[in-house]
Amino acid sequence: QVRLVESGGGLVQPGGSLRLSCAASGSIISPNAMGWYRQAPGKERELVAAVSSGGSTNYADPVKGRITISRDNTKNTVYLQLNSLKPGDTAVYYCNLGFKVLGRQYNYWGQGTQVVVSS
Repeated sequence: QVRLVESGGGLVQPGGSLRLSCAASGSIISPNAMGWYRQAPGKERELVAAVSSGGSTNYADPVKGRITISRDNTKNTVYLQLNSLKPGDTAVYYCNLGFKVLGRQYNYWGQGTQVVVSS
């Protein structure tokens, strides 16, 4: 079993910054990918950014240039640095860890952390 625990959400003014963290524990298989998704009220969950255990990154177009994903493999932790935040970034942010075992995909989710961008 894998457990993901997120932290770092909160209320921030437009233009501000936040840093989200997600620590994974349990039976983690490498290689894997860790990522952040977000879900705004009334909308579907969408990918924000992902990073592989080898360090390759992928960003959604709406956040490119404003958000940086990184990970510390020694701590099984992924970070999301949110800069120049906009009200449209308001959402619950979920951490995800995925890996394959014998061709079967496994995905695990954190409980989510709320980010509110408002003046």
